[in-house]
Amino acid sequence: MQNIKHLNDFQVIEFRRYLIKDGEREHFAHYFDAYFPEAFQQLGAIAFGAFLERGNPSHFAWIRGFHALEDRAIVNAAFYYGPVWKEHKATLNNLMLDSDNVLLLQPLSLATGIPVPPAVDPVTEQQGAQGILVAEIFAVKPGSMDVFVKQAAAAFAGYQAAGVRQAGILVTLDVPNNFPQLPVRTDGPYLIYLGIIKDNQTLEEKFKPLAEHSPHSLTATGLLRGAPELIIMDPTQRSRLRWLAEWQH
Repeated sequence: MQNIKHLNDFQVIEFRRYLIKDGEREHFAHYFDAYFPEAFQQLGAIAFGAFLERGNPSHFAWIRGFHALEDRAIVNAAFYYGPVWKEHKATLNNLMLDSDNVLLLQPLSLATGIPVPPAVDPVTEQQGAQGILVAEIFAVKPGSMDVFVKQAAAAFAGYQAAGVRQAGILVTLDVPNNFPQLPVRTDGPYLIYLGIIKDNQTLEEKFKPLAEHSPHSLTATGLLRGAPELIIMDPTQRSRLRWLAEWQH
């Protein structure tokens, strides 16, 4: 996969999960794809991808990144007080019921940040983004993150052996919200595993059996505050995070 140097090193990440009015999620996704990815990119941020949660027909998720914490405040101010959002906010806000389920995150290490694949090519990818994104959210007990990470490493390695491409391992960024107009959750710490799967066959036959076993073993460590949450998501038409034949982290 092509390595795009100026689209690397996003150290501050928002995992945003919206509740959309019944029957309006596809419309919301179309509006999002049409107007917002390039708007954030022009400001120096990135929309890693947008997704429709399976099993939750009113849930829309997207992930965006900033190079540094101060950039989050600057870029969000430029966008939410700028012309693109001003033009379209009434339409989008009318489709949303809740937009406050937001985790503020950072990569666990330099090697576990989210990659930035090339934008979806409208000529060679006429069917749009393919593949499946899985996210496991672990509510870790305070002070136990380092130990839990070591316990979870074997499970994550098992996913990779089953054909899942790691797309990020993230942890809570526990800092004051420097753009308070957009709330973020303060009930961490969390660890989030992201993976890309090629197709439903791999999901059902390889990933799910592992994903059903690992939460039990990881919960048994006593290091979690509750059962892990598994989210299975389909990328929207223009989501960068998707399955590609070539993949370079």
